[in-house]
Amino acid sequence: MIEIKNEEERVILAGVDSGNGQGIEESLGELSLLARTAGAVPIETLIQRREAAHPVTYLGSGKLSELSLLAEETEATGVICDDELSPAQLKNLEQALGVKVMDRTMVILDIFAARASTSEGKLQVELAQLRYRAARLTGFGGALSRLGGGIGTRGPGEKKLEVDRRRIHERISVLKAELSRVERHRQVTRRRRERNHRPVAAIVGYTNAGKSTLLNALTGAGVLSEDKLFATLDPTTRELSLPDGESILLTDTVGFIRKLPHHLVEAFKSTLEEAKYADFILHVVDASSPSMELQMHTVYETLKELDAMGKPVITLFNKADRFPSLPTLRDFAADETLLISAKTGQGLSELKGLLVKKLTEQKVYLERLYPYSEAGKLQLIRTYGQLLSEDYKEEGIAVEAYVPPELFGRL
Repeated sequence: MIEIKNEEERVILAGVDSGNGQGIEESLGELSLLARTAGAVPIETLIQRREAAHPVTYLGSGKLSELSLLAEETEATGVICDDELSPAQLKNLEQALGVKVMDRTMVILDIFAARASTSEGKLQVELAQLRYRAARLTGFGGALSRLGGGIGTRGPGEKKLEVDRRRIHERISVLKAELSRVERHRQVTRRRRERNHRPVAAIVGYTNAGKSTLLNALTGAGVLSEDKLFATLDPTTRELSLPDGESILLTDTVGFIRKLPHHLVEAFKSTLEEAKYADFILHVVDASSPSMELQMHTVYETLKELDAMGKPVITLFNKADRFPSLPTLRDFAADETLLISAKTGQGLSELKGLLVKKLTEQKVYLERLYPYSEAGKLQLIRTYGQLLSEDYKEEGIAVEAYVPPELFGRL
């Protein structure tokens, strides 16, 4: 019996430290996790310190020679660079090294492709991949049989390049149309929530911060939660019942990451915009991570890009169970902060109480005497507001309540 094994990819990680305070060691550590998640085994790391990546070969000539020797000595099958490479950099590196060359974007796209399970997720990933490939379809590779520019190079190769480019752009148009239909459906769902005065909290955070674990702990959603980067891609919305009898919708979103590829932000914009239209943002932070501050900065920068700032933010410092003594943690960009453990349940009852408080702050106080002919309005208050008291008198029902501002006029 013949056993067929998948060949193990042994890769060298390469990065450029431009001294901008981004932390190249932490970034390459994260790249190592990305590589392992994608199924590769990092065997060596190479760092070059220079003002900026070389525009032609990413690394300088000295480091490029060192990398070539390292790849030969370790029998590496590939090299992964910590930044997105231009088509010229990618081609020149492969020619100089003689092994497969990938960049950070390519690895993230590969992980997304493997993790996408819903039809929307698959459409978004395919769109991101095609946009990435379209920018790199230069036609100088052997697969497209083109020799280069100038006289004597026109012919079948050029036609093959044009066909491939046209097919990619046609497919991109089809995918954008399909995702546009999905986005319209999402907008209808949002409008329905607004008509029903359902408050929504978007759970955002760095990848592997514990967002899905939190959603499962609060609502029993049953969403896949693993100690991996990008364990879940597809947004999940579940209802959370609060202690005062009200409820709020919690929406889990895809995790953020440093150097999140622009193609992914564009493709997943309809998914990520759940944060833009939410009433609150629950920012989940991995408090045990040594790169916590940088991860928080990345999340806020991505929210700014999505135009999702300017609403109440509750920062949840997760994984408190990993601390022998509770540290003092701060987030000056948040309205409230709380130390929790989604795994053990620590701090979740305090979180529910905090959500009740924030919902009440957004409501308008109502004190009114309703005639018995308008008793049906009490049901509206019970459903969408917070009924503090009701006193049945001879002339009608005296009510004290907190109600959503958009419902106040009807009541």
